[in-house]
Amino acid sequence: MTKRVIQFSTGNVGRKALEMIIGRPDLELVGVHAGSADKIGRDAADLCGLDTPTGVVATDDVAALAALGADCVVYTNQAETRPEEALAEVCAFLEAGTNVVGSSFVWLVNPRTADAWLRDPIEAACSAGGTSMYVNGIDPGYSGDTLALAALSLVGRADSVRVQEIFDYADYDDYDFTGVTFGFGSLPGAEPPMMFLPGVLASIWGGSVHLLADALQVELDDVREFYEPWVTPTAIDCVMTHVEPGRIAAVRFGVEGIVAGRPVIIVEHVNRLTPAAAPSWAYPPEGHLGVHRVVVEGSPGVELNSHVGLGGVSETEAGVVATAARIVNAIDAVCAAPPGLLGVVDLPASYAGRVLG
Repeated sequence: MTKRVIQFSTGNVGRKALEMIIGRPDLELVGVHAGSADKIGRDAADLCGLDTPTGVVATDDVAALAALGADCVVYTNQAETRPEEALAEVCAFLEAGTNVVGSSFVWLVNPRTADAWLRDPIEAACSAGGTSMYVNGIDPGYSGDTLALAALSLVGRADSVRVQEIFDYADYDDYDFTGVTFGFGSLPGAEPPMMFLPGVLASIWGGSVHLLADALQVELDDVREFYEPWVTPTAIDCVMTHVEPGRIAAVRFGVEGIVAGRPVIIVEHVNRLTPAAAPSWAYPPEGHLGVHRVVVEGSPGVELNSHVGLGGVSETEAGVVATAARIVNAIDAVCAAPPGLLGVVDLPASYAGRVLG
């Protein structure tokens, strides 16, 4: 049965999601939200680089979109820097009977650990509208849940599990959010970027730590954050930004679940600008700009390396496509689920795209 779908925002992830929705015969695009004046009134196809018009034009009227009675909205608008406004937007859809899948609201990747200020209004909206909401992506998301759970299914005893994103962000054109929040180009010792203020890392990646602790049936004594910047001695030029000597060009950070004084579940990032940055830190396997990796120490030890981007597609671009696919592919399962906030453990063990060729 064809699902009627709205795409909410047309940024990096939103454009890819919009293209997928238009291309899938089991999905019907019925609305598009755009926040900038230069996008409003333009056809959806034009907004994602397709040639054949859809007849669906972008609007900034949230109430009109909610009134369409769509089956699902794909919400990729920035929520982390505008949480109250974004919360009102998704609740409007949920209360109107439209399910939500999203790549923002990363605090909800594991909804069981989300704070009440966010969880309670969404649960109330889901109850009022008989709807569900699911948030995921490639990281946070896939690497710390599906990939990690697959690795853990292969061991008889797990002593520790480490989830890693090791990625060169040099060719990722997203300085306004990723660059700023990671502090690329900033001076060390200055006020830390938003990402590294106390409690922020745990709010984003701590959910994955708790999900894996639940899977392992271990009780954590503590959850700790760590952050380390790397300062470049020479200038670095890349698509992301220009970094002057003496400024930050790589970061290493993460969240650890502690049992009996030692970290047993670690979710960490190593992100750099060009291979010249942070040469003593971990790199992805040769021939790749990035990897999502899970390493389980135990019996037997297991290492799973996951790469996106084949056939000449850059790995940063492929990561954006994969993030969009992660939620678009979940539409059917979310629409079929009972009302409420959903995590990956609430959905079928696998869900996939529908279009081949």
